[in-house]
Amino acid sequence: MTTRFQLSAGGVVCRRSPAGQLEVALIATQGGERWGLPKGLVEEGESLEETALREVREETGLEVEVLERLKPIEYWYWWDEDGQKVRYHKKVYFYLMACRGGDTARHDFEVEDVRWFPIDEAIKQASYRTEREILQQVKDRGGPPC
Repeated sequence: MTTRFQLSAGGVVCRRSPAGQLEVALIATQGGERWGLPKGLVEEGESLEETALREVREETGLEVEVLERLKPIEYWYWWDEDGQKVRYHKKVYFYLMACRGGDTARHDFEVEDVRWFPIDEAIKQASYRTEREILQQVKDRGGPPC
C-alpha cells in the first residue's frame, strides 16, 4: 500500500453583518453538494500563510488580511490513482482572516459557489467534521473584530 503526505493551507474568512453578527465565507464544490473552507496544497517555495492567502483569493474572489493562525487539522483519505488505491495523510493549517474587499463572483473554476453564512449556520452547513470544529473554535472565541 502506498501512503503519501499532503500539506495544505486555507482560511476562515470573516466579516461582521450590519447588525454586528459574525459571518464566514464557505465554498461549494462537487456540484454544490459539499460546503467547506477554502484551502489548497502548498506550492514549492510558498509559506503556509502565502498559500492560505492565494487559495482564499482564488477560491473565493475575496481580498483578506491574516489575523492569526488557528490549530491545524489532520485526516486520512483514499484516492484512486491509475487504478491503485493510495492512502493520503493530509495536514491543513487554517488562518483566521478578515475580509477587506473583493467579489465572490470572481471565484475560480474549481468552486461552484461562495456564500456568506452566520457562524451558527456555517457550522451546520460545513460538510466536514474537522472544518466544523475549526468554525466552532472561532465561534467559541467570539470571533475577531473583523
